[in-house]
Amino acid sequence: MSNKDQQSEVEEAGEEAGLEQAPPVVVPGDGDAASGKRHPKWLVPVIVAVVAVVVVVAGFLGWRVVERRRHESALDSCNQAMKTLHEKTDSAMMASYREASHVKVDQVKDAKTVAIMSHRVKAAGGLEPPAFQCKASMSADDLNVKASKAKKLNGEYAAISKSAKAVIASRDAKTLDDAKAALNAKKDEAAKLLGDSDGRVADSAVRDNLQKVIDQIGQIKADTAKSYRDAASALQAAIDQVNASMRVISQADQLAAVQQAASSDNEGRSGYTPFRPADDQSGRAASSDGSDQDLAGSSTAPGGKSSWRDRLKGNTTGGNGCNPDGSCGIG
Repeated sequence: MSNKDQQSEVEEAGEEAGLEQAPPVVVPGDGDAASGKRHPKWLVPVIVAVVAVVVVVAGFLGWRVVERRRHESALDSCNQAMKTLHEKTDSAMMASYREASHVKVDQVKDAKTVAIMSHRVKAAGGLEPPAFQCKASMSADDLNVKASKAKKLNGEYAAISKSAKAVIASRDAKTLDDAKAALNAKKDEAAKLLGDSDGRVADSAVRDNLQKVIDQIGQIKADTAKSYRDAASALQAAIDQVNASMRVISQADQLAAVQQAASSDNEGRSGYTPFRPADDQSGRAASSDGSDQDLAGSSTAPGGKSSWRDRLKGNTTGGNGCNPDGSCGIG
């Protein structure tokens, strides 16, 4: 029976049963018999293996992408941390840290600043610049370790920088206070000398100059220790001038006294006392030849009014480097 006959019988049976006509059934012919055969057994394992390989390769490539991005992020983080650390530990900054670390307690106004500085230097392991670096050849984990260490040192050196500034500021404040105190003490010394030297100097110009320097110092409004030290130096120079002028008078008085004693001793031994006019107030006496002779051994014509004190005037520098006119002003 042919295929067409079989299909006709099926359709007739359906009509008799009152059923709707079903779609025609396609029965494979002899030419299509090969397509109904089973696939080879080796095909499925091969397909599975290929899929597995594809999955593995895709996973590996994905992992490589993720690791590359993780490494780049770690390298960037490490480099940023190291850059900040190098800014805090360059040669200039390290020099300022070492300067502050060498300041002693007795050199500052607030001793706590020195103690805090010492503690923070120890916490950082000393004042040595970091030697480690961030290299692209390092793994992401190693880079993260370096970055963490750099960030920790950043915090420690930030604290050291703050302490160093506090120490230097405290030291400068004490230096300024000490300079002011030294100048005030020197002013008291100068004021006392000004009173003690009245009438006891070879040249009154040195006393006038000392008063001038004292007045100038009273107008100082500087806020640096150097300004006060310079003022004290100028005041000391003016004081030295007055002292030198006073020594000239003192030495001349001593020499006159020695000569007077020697003259009296010689007259007593000879038993003869020549007539002499009374010594005048300037320390002069008449010599045996009629000329006036001062007690320092120099002479003038009879009746002269010059005295050894008059000739001492002008010898006021005392070798202290002040101006020839006796002035020692500030600056």
